[in-house]
Amino acid sequence: MNILMMTNTFPPYVGGVARSVEAFTVEYRKRGHRVLVVAPEYENMPENEIDVIRIPAIQRFNGSDFSVILSTPGYLTEAIEEFKPDIVHSHHPFLIGVTAFRMARKYELPLVFTHHTMYEQYTHYVPGDSETLKRFVIKLSTSYSNLCDQVFAPSESVASVLGDRGVFAPIDVVPTGVNLEQFACGNGPGFRAAMDIPQDAIVVGHVGRLAPEKNLEFLAKALVAFFKNESRAHFLVVGGGPSSKTIQQIFFREKMAGRLHIAGVLDHPLLTSAYRAMDVFAFASKSETQGMVLTEAMAAGVPVVALDAPGVREVVVDHRNGRLLYSETVEEFSSALQRVVSLPSQQMQQLKQAAENTAEKFSIGHSADKALTLYKDLLDKEFFDRHKEYSAWTTILHKIKTEWDVIKGLAGAAGAALNIDVLEGKRKP
Repeated sequence: MNILMMTNTFPPYVGGVARSVEAFTVEYRKRGHRVLVVAPEYENMPENEIDVIRIPAIQRFNGSDFSVILSTPGYLTEAIEEFKPDIVHSHHPFLIGVTAFRMARKYELPLVFTHHTMYEQYTHYVPGDSETLKRFVIKLSTSYSNLCDQVFAPSESVASVLGDRGVFAPIDVVPTGVNLEQFACGNGPGFRAAMDIPQDAIVVGHVGRLAPEKNLEFLAKALVAFFKNESRAHFLVVGGGPSSKTIQQIFFREKMAGRLHIAGVLDHPLLTSAYRAMDVFAFASKSETQGMVLTEAMAAGVPVVALDAPGVREVVVDHRNGRLLYSETVEEFSSALQRVVSLPSQQMQQLKQAAENTAEKFSIGHSADKALTLYKDLLDKEFFDRHKEYSAWTTILHKIKTEWDVIKGLAGAAGAALNIDVLEGKRKP
C-alpha cells in the first residue's frame, strides 16, 4: 500500500503529532508499505531523507514552537503523482491539511484525518486571541473532519467530543502506540550521574514541550510544595519551550534551583535512560488528546500522578498504575506524590508492574494493526465527493478570515504571518 502522510510537524521538531506521524511511518514501512511524508522544512533536518518531501515554512510562529507552511510548491504535485498514493492521511485541518484534501479530491482517493489536537486550546499563540476565534477553530476542525472518509481519534474522550460537536464521518479510536522495545532498556543510574542527581534521590520526572497550555506553572508550584516536605526530592524535566523560564523562576524563588534539572530535548537512547532515572512521572496538562508520554513512562516502569483530563483518563487508573486526580489543587497534587513515593517497596513494585502492563495495551503494533485494517476497508469503497461538506468548510474559512482581520486591527498585527491566504496555501504578493 502507498500511504501519503501530510503533516504540519515532523522531526526534528519535537512534539506529540510529529512523534505520532514518525512512529506510524516507521511501523508501516517495517511491514512493507511505502510511506511518503510531506512536512515543513526545519533547521537541522536530516540529510538525504528517503520518501520525505519538505516544503517552505515560517519557523517559531509568534513565539511558539510551531511552523507555518507558506505555500504549496510545484514539485510537490509532481512528487505525489510519481508516488501514486492509495490513500491520503492528513494530520492537521489547517495549512498542509488543505493541500491533503485537495490532493485526495483531485486523485479521487480516500482521505483519513487524525484529530490529534483540541485546536481551540492553542489560539493563545495568535495575537488578539478571542472566544469568537476559538469557536471558529472548533467549527473548522469539525467541518474538516466531515470532509474525510475516516477520522482517527487518539482516545475515547476525543471520539466522544467529536461526536458531540457534530462529526458524522466514521470515527475510530486509534492511539499512537508506544514502541515497547525502545523503553525496555536504558541506564537510569547513569543518567542521574550525568545530570548530577544523587543516586538516592526521589526523582519526579516530566517529559514534553514546555509551553503554557501544558499547565506547567501549576505543576511547578505543586512540586515545590511536595519538595518542602521531602528533602530528597529532585525534579527532572525533559523538553524545551517558553515555559522553561517559568519553571526555573518558581524553583529559584523558593531557593530550590539546585533540585531542578532541565535536560532539554532528548531522543533515544537518552530519552529512555531519562525515564529510567525517574521514580514517578508528574503530569498536569489538560490539553492532551492522548497520553503519549504517559504510556512511554509506563513502558519504562514509572507510575504516574496526573490530573484527570481527556487522553489521560484512558491511561492512568487511580491506585492501580498511579494516581488520577479530579481536582486541580497544589495541596492534593503534592499529597498524591508524597503518598506514591512513600509506598512500601512491594506496593511500589506492583504499581510499576501495572504501569508496564498498561503500556503493552498501547503498543505501536496494536495501533498499526487497527489503522491498516481501516485503510484497507476504505480502499474497497467507491470515491464520494462531499460537495455539501466542502461548502460548509469554505464558509468557516472565510469567517475565520473576517475574524482574523478584526484581530489584526485590534492587536496591531497587520504584518502578522498567519492569515487566511496562508491557510489556503497561498503567499501574498
